[in-house]
Amino acid sequence: HPEASNVVASGRNRMDIGPVSELDETAILARVRAAAQTRWPGSAITGLTPLPGGVSSLTYRSTLTRPGAPDSGIVVKVAPPGLAPVRNRDVLRQSRVIALLDARPEMRMPSILFEDNGSPPLFVMTLMPGDSYEPLLDVTAEPPIPEVVARRAHTAARMLASMHSFTPEELGVDDEPVVTLAEELDRWARLFDTVDDDICSGHRELYERLAQSLPATIPERLVHGDYRLANMLFDGSELTAVIDWEIWSVGDPRTDLAWLLMHSDPAHRFHEQRSVADETAGAAMPSADDLAAAYVGGGGDAALLDSIDWFLAYCLYKTASTVSALVKRNRRRPDPDPTLVVAGRHLADIVARGTQAMTRFENRSVTR
Repeated sequence: HPEASNVVASGRNRMDIGPVSELDETAILARVRAAAQTRWPGSAITGLTPLPGGVSSLTYRSTLTRPGAPDSGIVVKVAPPGLAPVRNRDVLRQSRVIALLDARPEMRMPSILFEDNGSPPLFVMTLMPGDSYEPLLDVTAEPPIPEVVARRAHTAARMLASMHSFTPEELGVDDEPVVTLAEELDRWARLFDTVDDDICSGHRELYERLAQSLPATIPERLVHGDYRLANMLFDGSELTAVIDWEIWSVGDPRTDLAWLLMHSDPAHRFHEQRSVADETAGAAMPSADDLAAAYVGGGGDAALLDSIDWFLAYCLYKTASTVSALVKRNRRRPDPDPTLVVAGRHLADIVARGTQAMTRFENRSVTR
């Protein structure tokens, strides 16, 4: 599934992008240098260093030297060669939304420097300072201190409220097709259909309950698709950029809000044991109620919380579907990824948590 690795993999637990041709890095560097020379005559680009992360494209770090300006870090993002640059592999579509958001002073984004629509397509953006870290999932040698974790989470909630303040027309993405909740739900059901029943049981019942009680539609907004702390860069407590826009769309803003709230207490796991420092950082993650309050305090619409339990159940269903697909693929590998073995052991927990959220939603609906 094209989005499977993007939405839940953390701690850099990401599967390969698939059978692609080997990238000619020398040719890519020559194209980047030529484009830089066109924009800034006399400029130079120093090498390409692969960066870890996303599965939808290839990402490199480099240094841009321009006459009369200090050297600056840049990021080069290239569509995978040998595959059509569509959907999550459409890097120029990613570049478009980054540029549109960067034009909004409320948002924290990299700046697009230039694009190249050659084969494969690529774009170049500024390298923003900071690190990415999912407090309850990731492992790292030096996790942020608890106070920083809490401030980051509150900042992320307020930034989402800012993003939701723009209509698609105001942002310039009203030409995008709207992705409905029914379409999203069926997408993850189709992914589940590719997975053996023994990998994750109980998901069909959760799907039926979700499908029978779709919330009423609300005005569409830009949807990141994987809005959480691991897809942001923070310099200490300061948010410098929201990153990883491979699966953005126009749809229901409650999906992004619920995704952020879900990560305040995720049911999925990739590590059975983490360091004391990682656990201490994770313990500082604000609760879902706390993050919801920060979202509303940042200008978000409190009415979006009325049916948030349905969306939490949906996000947990989506997570279970995605993890199941990754576990299925991992079983076939000669050297299975141990983090996905751990993830497989927690699939029942994800479905159970989704069922609990759905029960809360149904009980609340009955009392209204």
